[in-house]
Amino acid sequence: MSHRFVVRAALAVAASLSALTVHAQLGFEQALQAAEQRSAQLVAQGSAAAAAREMAVAAGQRPDPMLTGGVQNLPIDGPDRFSLGRDFMTMRSIGLMQQYTRKDKLEARATRFEHEARLAEAGRDVALAALRTGAAAAWLSLYWNERLRERLVAHRDEARLQIDAAEAAQRGGRGPQADVFAARSAVAQIEDLIEQALAQVENARTTLARWVGEDAARQPLGAPPPMDAVRLDLAGIDREWAHHPQIALLAKQEDVARAEAALARANLRSDWNAEVMVSKRGSQFSNMLSLNFSIPLQLDQANRQQRELASSLAKVEQLRAEREETTRAHLADARAMLQEWQSQRERLRRYDESLTPLAAQRTQAALAAYRGANGAALGDVLAARRAEIETALERTRLEMQTARLWSQLEYLIPEGDHR
Repeated sequence: MSHRFVVRAALAVAASLSALTVHAQLGFEQALQAAEQRSAQLVAQGSAAAAAREMAVAAGQRPDPMLTGGVQNLPIDGPDRFSLGRDFMTMRSIGLMQQYTRKDKLEARATRFEHEARLAEAGRDVALAALRTGAAAAWLSLYWNERLRERLVAHRDEARLQIDAAEAAQRGGRGPQADVFAARSAVAQIEDLIEQALAQVENARTTLARWVGEDAARQPLGAPPPMDAVRLDLAGIDREWAHHPQIALLAKQEDVARAEAALARANLRSDWNAEVMVSKRGSQFSNMLSLNFSIPLQLDQANRQQRELASSLAKVEQLRAEREETTRAHLADARAMLQEWQSQRERLRRYDESLTPLAAQRTQAALAAYRGANGAALGDVLAARRAEIETALERTRLEMQTARLWSQLEYLIPEGDHR
């Protein structure tokens, strides 16, 4: 076995292990893709769109012809009773009847179902936006809750050193036994916070499993996405808002209502029927051919067809007004979320530049004083460490809130429709 072969084999094994490691992680984008693949709602909306398009083709066709048949003028008493051929009026008939629907009405029916299909597609966009927002928020919640627990564990490990220092000082006669109890109490408090954080981690994992599945939710998480910017632009938000899934859905509902109004307008003119019939009589009599036409008489159009049209037009106006009102409400919410996200990012910067470093420096100063010759109290160290932990926890919670707002803003408008 050559040295080159051994090297190649080792590299292949290392690459395989690396691939397995990467595969075992659940990245942010992988979570969104898994949620999309598992979604039954997206399948349902796609099927609804397909069903409406099939109906659009069917609705554009004329009704099927009708085969008719029967016996007319059959005697029921006398010497010719129940005879099909002895009485000159008795006829056995077979015919074909067809309803003729105008082309504009057929097109209106087909157009109505085409708008139904687009409405179902808009519903799929709404479901997809909700899915991405929910899966992103669940992934980010689990990620930051895990980071919170890790930071608490690090603080607990540091706090345990205070127990050792307090016990050593007590044994050397340089510190009271109360300091030992205080140090142990501080560690116990941090361990209680760790248990709370662990419960939050499991809750967040359960929420993520709802989107990506139980097995995927148990995988280690990858790195979070960059969250220093969102695609939504506050300056151009009015222009972009027409692509918001909820607003687009309302617009498609309005289109369906307009199509129904067009169909109601087409119904102001009646369809008509034509029938051709051949009637066979007895052998000594002539056979007959009949041609019939029928058309509904709209004798009360003002209270029937005109009312139906007026109802359809009122429905269009109702949906238009609802869309405008909903647009205003969602637009105000989006502006508020965007401003809050920007404010929280500024708060995070303040934590990183001043609050967190100052809390850590206070702990180090108190610890140095406790270890130094001036004999500072251990309580000062524990109070400083407690303040540092509270600062770290508050920053992590703020980071979680900022990440949640980012996910809501990032997937508020579909990326393909972003202008």
